[in-house]
Amino acid sequence: MAFITRLRLGAVFAACTVLLTAITAQAEVRLDITRGRVEPMPIAVTVFPGDTDQTRQVGKDISAVVSADLERSGLFRPLDPKGFIQDLTSLDVQPRFPDWRTLNAQALVQGAVEAQPNGQYRVAFRLWDVYGGQQMVGQAYVTQPENWRRVAHIVADAIYTAITGETGYFDTRVVYIAESGPALKRIKRLAIMDQDGANHRYLTDGTALVLTPRFSPTQQDITYLSYFRNVPRVYVFNIDTGRQEVLGDFPGMTFAPRFSPDGNKVVLSMATDGNTEIYEMDLRTRKTARLTNHPAIDTSPSYSPKGDQITFASDRGGSQQIYVMSADGGNPTRISFSKGKYGTPVWSPRGDLIAYTKQDGQTFYIGVMKPDGSGARDLAQGFLVEAPTWAPNGRVLMYFAQSPNGGKTRLYSIDLTGYNQREIVTPGDASDPAWSPLIP
Repeated sequence: MAFITRLRLGAVFAACTVLLTAITAQAEVRLDITRGRVEPMPIAVTVFPGDTDQTRQVGKDISAVVSADLERSGLFRPLDPKGFIQDLTSLDVQPRFPDWRTLNAQALVQGAVEAQPNGQYRVAFRLWDVYGGQQMVGQAYVTQPENWRRVAHIVADAIYTAITGETGYFDTRVVYIAESGPALKRIKRLAIMDQDGANHRYLTDGTALVLTPRFSPTQQDITYLSYFRNVPRVYVFNIDTGRQEVLGDFPGMTFAPRFSPDGNKVVLSMATDGNTEIYEMDLRTRKTARLTNHPAIDTSPSYSPKGDQITFASDRGGSQQIYVMSADGGNPTRISFSKGKYGTPVWSPRGDLIAYTKQDGQTFYIGVMKPDGSGARDLAQGFLVEAPTWAPNGRVLMYFAQSPNGGKTRLYSIDLTGYNQREIVTPGDASDPAWSPLIP
């Protein structure tokens, strides 16, 4: 992946990739996304002007992607550019704030794209607090022309962070299982795309059944389960380099392992002598340690962000429920007690919630609860909804849903309010999504 150089607006460009400390100012414009459903903020995203035909088109495309990212979050309402009074043809042009207040814009995004002598593009933008009349953020990026879409996601992340105070999640990718063919001869391929569905490509050719990809929280590595000669085999695959290695053969495994927060270990469930238990493997030594020892089925383990606890599903209480234990397997404690069966627990990157799948009768639910089991609430429901995965900021979930009678299987995202549900468009049927960390 080509590097994107990030710079403070107006700063001297560095030769290497640097992380910018943004220009910030005390501003009135702010969204508190911790207090439940929020009315979307009106924001004006202007078309970024360019200095050539190519950069003018890229400027239009970047503006469109930034607007789409912000709108899809459910927190922003981009205004129709046709109603804009002022034409901001350059970053040197100061906004006429009364004109933007007339449109009820609370925030304004102004940008520009310039071709560089070395063939790269310089993309710059400013975020303004319209009512405060102050710049909130000013940043510039230098990158190869083909990386314009990623720059747009980075710009959207910077805007999201400045206004909400939370880390953005737009500069991320999603791996999932692409499904096709008849029910009895289903072809399942590993696929990857940007979080908005763009830049879609397949990572496997469909000759072997693949299941449940998982992202490393520290790098662009994934684990996934593949049935090699009808034996479950786990692979570790680097998205950027294409390097793949076999982690091992694991008879009786039905879910791929999940990484520890530092990326050095994985936790997995495996059947040995007919009994499914939870194990931890050190990726540096390939040594495994058994964490549970119970005649019940223990499965679907997931680390806490600190790595000191593990949540998992078990039927040791008579029906499948969610448990939490220490990372060494000690003190397993049941945390789900409501009606129904619980599965696929996964810890939020923030550590404050555990997402789950619940089945109550013929209806499935995607929900969240606190690590002690309190505050449980269902966010989505359907004929079959399953496999929640967290955005890296812990504010949005993605999952898959199937329509009744063997119908279409699609990916959806939903925020923690349970209101902003969106389909993530894929070329065909899709299941088992895994959300990446922010791209380095």
